[in-house]
Formats: sequence, C-alpha cells, structure tokens
Amino acid sequence: MFVKINGEQHYLWRAVDHEGEVLESFVTKTRDKKAALKFLRKAMKKHGRADVLVTDKLRSYGAVLKDLGMADRQETGRWLNNRAENSHLPFRRRERTMQRFRRMRSLQKFAAVHASISNHFNQERSLSSRDIFKTNRTAALAEWRGLCAG
Repeated sequence: MFVKINGEQHYLWRAVDHEGEVLESFVTKTRDKKAALKFLRKAMKKHGRADVLVTDKLRSYGAVLKDLGMADRQETGRWLNNRAENSHLPFRRRERTMQRFRRMRSLQKFAAVHASISNHFNQERSLSSRDIFKTNRTAALAEWRGLCAG
C-alpha cells in the first residue's frame, strides 16, 4: 500500500488473513527485497508459516520466498489479491479524516492500532442474522469497555 508522508512516498506492508483481518503492518521507505524480507520474517515469527501466500506481482516477494524456501507457496493472480486490497478501504477512510500523516512512526503506530480495533469490531454482517450480529456487536463493545476501564 502506498502512503505519502510529507510529500514523500512510503510503503505500508500488510499481512491479511483469509477472513480479511489484518495480521501485521510495517512501514518502510523502500519497496525492495530487503524490506520484503524484513516484513515477511516479522509476520512469520508472530503468526507462523502460511500454507499459501497471495501477493501482488512485485518481484521482491518471489526473491524473498525463494530465499526462505517457500517459493512454491506463492500465488499471484488477477483477483487473488482482492481481500488485501479491500482491507485498505477503512484505513484510507480514516487516513483522510486524520488529514494524512506527518511521520513514519505515527503511521506505524496508527496502522497497528487501527488494525487491532477494526479486527475487533468488524463483523461480517452479510453472513449472520440481525440477532446474531447484534449479540456479537454487544459482546465486542462490552469487551472494549472492559479493556478501556482497566
């Protein structure tokens, strides 16, 4: 994901699971093999090795996965990356509200916090009835209030 900080282009690397929840986010100035390696190592250390990695067609991913011995697990395709691309939308909406970012550090902090909060409250509304949705939403709000109070 491309993000501008004070007119300079930076890159927000994001790992998204099969349900669209953001697992990991990482900000860099470059979009090369070194940055991809650092991001993938960080994500794999925290969440383990994935069976399948869906990426865009950036060649850095292929080079890093080849070094890690996971080249056969990478998938790239025209619509395979949609889940990750659609997870950018709430982030972009919030970014516009905040009137952009001014430092890499504030972007990194915001990305991490935004991901955890949106994962907590994001309920797949279309997959459940209204009663179940409301019950889950109430439970999420109660848990959130408990976290904020303590």
